[in-house]
Amino acid sequence: MEQLKITYYKTPIGTAKIAGDENGISSVSVLDEAIETSKVIPTCLQDCVKQLDEYFKGKRTDFNLKLNPQGTEFQQKVWNELLNVPYGKTSTYLEQTKKIGDVKAIRAVASANGKNPIWIIIPCHRIIGSDGSLTGYAGGIWRKKWLLEHENPSPQQSLF
Repeated sequence: MEQLKITYYKTPIGTAKIAGDENGISSVSVLDEAIETSKVIPTCLQDCVKQLDEYFKGKRTDFNLKLNPQGTEFQQKVWNELLNVPYGKTSTYLEQTKKIGDVKAIRAVASANGKNPIWIIIPCHRIIGSDGSLTGYAGGIWRKKWLLEHENPSPQQSLF
């Protein structure tokens, strides 16, 4: 089995730790501690860094990367559904359960979202509570708010 390659990339909201290999990106997570940006980026991760950089500069609204997240069949189903939530839009956990065909699975869907290993690219930050609240986010609610405002800048004051 090929060794996972890792690189660190500084974003406006924390250092991203990107892991993957020739089979695709297996994780993108955000770290609270400041880690120096990698000087040499492994070939298999260069496109991911480039696309995230374009995203943060407001020049990219969708990603075109080979993804390889590891999870259960149910988690994979939930994460695949997240990929259908368009840039600048939000959906709710309830809408997500309807799309995967099991409205009783709201807690399981929320749990799968929380275990999403590929930050931003699989856009779990676009899922909000049915009442419009910014419910749980593994990266911290302030990051979720930042990402949603980045994708949908409002000319007036903050939405949340």
